[in-house]
Amino acid sequence: MDTGADSGAGGAEPDSNVEFLRCFGRQMKLLREAAGLTQPQLGSLVGYGEAQIAAVEQGRRIPKPELIDAVDRVVGARGVLVAMKEEVAKARYPSFFRKFVSYEVEANELHVYDAHLVNGLLQCEEYARAVFEMWRPLLDAETVEQRLTARLDRQKLLSRRPKPLLSFVIEEHVFLRPLGGKEVHRAQLEHLLMMGHERNIEIQVMPTDRDEHGGVAGPFTLILTRSGRRMAYTEVQSHSTLHAEPARVQGFESTYGVLRAQAKNPKESLAWIEKLLGEL
Repeated sequence: MDTGADSGAGGAEPDSNVEFLRCFGRQMKLLREAAGLTQPQLGSLVGYGEAQIAAVEQGRRIPKPELIDAVDRVVGARGVLVAMKEEVAKARYPSFFRKFVSYEVEANELHVYDAHLVNGLLQCEEYARAVFEMWRPLLDAETVEQRLTARLDRQKLLSRRPKPLLSFVIEEHVFLRPLGGKEVHRAQLEHLLMMGHERNIEIQVMPTDRDEHGGVAGPFTLILTRSGRRMAYTEVQSHSTLHAEPARVQGFESTYGVLRAQAKNPKESLAWIEKLLGEL
């Protein structure tokens, strides 16, 4: 699905995120001062500006992994900052979405029904940025950049080895809505065509003229982990649930089977997207 969590937005930063980032920043500041370095000096040594060093130390910006590695080395932290790198990375996501991401990155299969937006895994950078910038309540510029970076990082799943099996059933009106304007719309459709030709990715369009529809209860994602565990994920308005009960998951799986049968098949869907792109 691709509502609040998967669109990577969410509202205000959860308190646990803020406090953790402030704690990391204080730790980094103490280590910098113990090494006898000013913010400008540290920035020069690690290849980042003074403003970015200050923002990280104040807990206002989430540092990139390479910045953490560089600072740890330069201030002689002996792995203290590096040890927190995984938790720092998790802070890029809203708290209600983190558990799903931890399963998603290890998935052997993901099967998704979307009704509002193109799924985050299939979004091009321009489309993702447009989604974040139009989110309400408005996200500040730094949060937009953090969410965008996290989104693109999640997409590394698509090129992982071995490649996971991914399928998407997406409502027709999602493809028709020109979010971000005409150029962004074109870029997103072109990206979908490219993704749809990957052997491990199947995209199906759900036509609006169907007089029966298995997805009236809303979007969801099915997950099959490497260990063989099957789960379903649902989310609305920044509230999410991971379903692990076999009977409950089986219900979602049955629904998804109906949705795939009702939608255009993958070959027809790509032809439809290509035709739509040609008409823009």
